[in-house]
Amino acid sequence: MGEAKKDMFNNESDEVKLDSNDREIELSPKIQDAIGRSLIAHYNDIVSSPIPDKFLLLLAELEAKEEKHGN
Repeated sequence: MGEAKKDMFNNESDEVKLDSNDREIELSPKIQDAIGRSLIAHYNDIVSSPIPDKFLLLLAELEAKEEKHGN
């Protein structure tokens, strides 16, 4: 695998970026910024969401079993 493929997401590289079929990939800085803002917004939504009750119940059951078995 060439250096261009290894550095596909490195913004500082001036190398030609290639996809898995060796086709040139080029995203404008404006598109890269939009993708970055969107990913950050989705991440923030996920980490700020409350934990679903089903997961809290499963965690409580696991803790109870661990305490019962002395782990």
